[in-house]
Order: sequence, then structure tokens, then C-alpha cells
Amino acid sequence: MFQNLTNGFSKIVKNLSGRGRLTDTNISETLRDVRVALLEADVALPVVKEFINTIRSEALGKQVIDTINPGQAFIKIVSDQLTHIMGEKNDSLMLNTQPPAVILLAGLQGSGKTTTAAKLATWLMTKEKKKVMLTSVDIYRPAAIQQLETLAQQINAEHFPSNAEQKPLDIVNNALKAAKQSQADVLIIDTAGRLHVDQEMMSEIKEIYKASNPIETLFVVDSMTGQDAANSAKAFNDALALTGVILTKTDGDARGGAALSIRHITGKPIKFIGVGEKIHALEAFYPDRMASRILGMGDIVSLVEEAEQKIDKAQAEKIVKKIKKGQGFDLEDFLEQLQQMKKMGGMASLMSKIPGIANIPQAAKDQVTDDAFKKTEAIIYSMTRKERRFPDSIKGSHKRRIALGSGNEVQDVNRLLKQFDQMQKMMKKLKGGGMTQMMRNMKGMMPPGGF
Repeated sequence: MFQNLTNGFSKIVKNLSGRGRLTDTNISETLRDVRVALLEADVALPVVKEFINTIRSEALGKQVIDTINPGQAFIKIVSDQLTHIMGEKNDSLMLNTQPPAVILLAGLQGSGKTTTAAKLATWLMTKEKKKVMLTSVDIYRPAAIQQLETLAQQINAEHFPSNAEQKPLDIVNNALKAAKQSQADVLIIDTAGRLHVDQEMMSEIKEIYKASNPIETLFVVDSMTGQDAANSAKAFNDALALTGVILTKTDGDARGGAALSIRHITGKPIKFIGVGEKIHALEAFYPDRMASRILGMGDIVSLVEEAEQKIDKAQAEKIVKKIKKGQGFDLEDFLEQLQQMKKMGGMASLMSKIPGIANIPQAAKDQVTDDAFKKTEAIIYSMTRKERRFPDSIKGSHKRRIALGSGNEVQDVNRLLKQFDQMQKMMKKLKGGGMTQMMRNMKGMMPPGGF
């Protein structure tokens, strides 16, 4: 997410870093670049105008022009303004009510409401330790009802069944009774979507809203629709009094205009963002952390939190002990690490949180993707257990078999083995305490083909 904005701001940061001081002229030049970056990211024009005017006003102040490092001072102003536009702080869910706390999900068709309902339930069960029940009132799309039931089973959440013959209000009333009887903390209601905002849809969801009396009414919207996402959110907010927004499909959105426009246009906070297809790929939205990502400074806090929650510590310690004993780091260990990264939201999510990632050439970043990792996984899975443990034993005929079994070419297998050999050498330096030298060797290194 925000790839275009991050690239744009990275160029601006580089240009400013060589300036001894800021003047009216170079501030105007920089603001033109900022304007272009925002407009190319599909940020709504009123947001762009406010953003530019605020930065111009603060950047021309004496405290910036006279500062020792005006470039850094300018970036601080930009960071603060990005944070301000996106909402200043994380707005957590309001669940302090008599159980069950009802969360109503609304949005257009195709926005990902049903999957988001399951992701939100997963987040509530793992982070907040809540007992969650799910139900669907989408009687117009039976597949949505079945999908939610299947997802509920996968995540071990309670599910209140419904079908296309029932009336939405009946489903809501019965689900509320069932949630109380089962002592659920939270009831999530997945509503029907439409291809566009229409009166019939709004009338129905108003009735559902009145019957369910939700503590949270969240608008689920596809971030890739850009400023249209903000406009549709405003239409729903006028009808329903939303409490927040969930942006979906942010992993596929290179622009990020929706995130910068929604708060300004609707006045409602973004509470969560969907960062992938996996059921755990939902993150609480922190404006300050997102501003840091946009400016290419990464998000170490979120990265550490993800690692704490999702990495198998016992397995990680096992690998560390193995390396310290000089037993080596084999392809089975590497496969385990790939699977751990998947749990953390995949490569797109991880890379967006690494400081300085914007400075790595795009060609290198394009090769460190989830698709590249899938290719690597396929190659390793096509090896025997012995070959994974002793990669040096893999010879010509073995490579042809592995390539055929994984649907790749022999050169792909050779590339993987060569890169893995480099990784093993670095791991040996860990055993000898050569961490500093290893980091020097890794500096600027982004090998192609999936590592």
C-alpha cells in the first residue's frame, strides 16, 4: 500500500537532504512535487489543498528556515500533517456495553464484507479474547451466507444460521437472542451489499440498524477505488451514522488515496485495514505508523508486535540453538521461516514496515514477493527430506527431477541453491559471533529469485 506515495516522498526527501537551508523558492518547488504525489495517489482534491496550505504555512515559518537541518524539519511537518489527515491516533472498537456488543458491517458489493467479518472475529478472539458470534442477513446472495458459515467453522467462532427465505429483521432478532443465550461478547452482523448506493438498500439497512442497535457500525470499503471509496463512505454515513471504516485490499493498492481522503470527507476514523487474503490479515489502523510507512521510514513498532504475536518462539529458539551448535541451517529450516513470514501477513506487509525499504531498487523489490516465495516453496517441497537437510547432495539428475516436480526450470533450482549457499555462509558467521561483519555483507544485498 502507498507505493506510489512512498516513491514520490522518497524523491522529495532526497532532494531536500542536500539543501543547506529552505527558501521560498525551494519550498514552492517541493510543494509542487508533494501536490503531484498526492494527486497521482488519487487523494481527493480538498484534502490535497488543505495538506499543501498547512505545510506551506508551517514550512515558511522562521523555526524551519533557521533550523540546523531544514530538510528533516520539513519532513517532520509532512509526517505530522499526514498523521493529522488520517486521524491523529488509533480509534479502538467501543465494546464497553452490555453483551452482546453488536458490530454492524455495511458496504457495497465486492468490498470484502464477508471475509472482513471473519477477519474481525479472528482479531477480537485473539487480541481481545472475546467470544464472538457471526451471522449474515445477506438474503440476496446465498453464497455469502454459506461463505460466512464456512469461515466461522475455520476460525472456531460461533455462527447463527440464516437462509434466503428469511427476512433480515427476523434473522437479526433471532441472532440477538442466540448471542445472549450463548453468552457471546460480540455479535457481528454481515449485511447485504449492492453494486451502487440505492434507496432500497439504504432503507433496509436502516431497519437492521434500528433493530440491532449496534455499538459499532463499520463501513467496509475497497481501498483500490481511491477517492470513490471516500464518497461512498460519506453516502453511508449520511444514512447510518457510521462509527468507523475498514479499508480492504490495501495490499493491492499502490496509491493509498482512500486512506488519506476518508477521514477528511466523512469525519469518521479508519479503524482497521485488510492487508492480505489470509484470515489473520487485518491490522488496527495507526495514523502515525502509517505516516511513517508512507515516508519510507518503516513501522518497527507494528513489525515487533506482529513478531511477538505470530512467530513460533519455540521453533525460532530451536533454529538459533542449532546454528550456535554448528549444526547448520538447512532448507527445512528455511521453509519454516517462509511459513513464519506468511503468518505475519506475507512479504508485501512485512516490507512496508521495514525502514528504508523505499531506497531499494524497484527491480529488487519486485523479486521479493509472495509469488517468488511460492516458487521457492514449491522447489523445496519437491525435494526429498535428505535433499532438504543436505543441499550439497543435490546433483544434475536430482535438479531435473526437482524442477519438473515443482513446475520450474533447472536454472531456478540452481539459483535457489546458490542463494541458499550464501545464506548458510552468513549463518556460520552468527555462530562465530561475526554479526557485525555479516550485516556489512548483507548491506544492499537483495538477491533475485525469492530471497
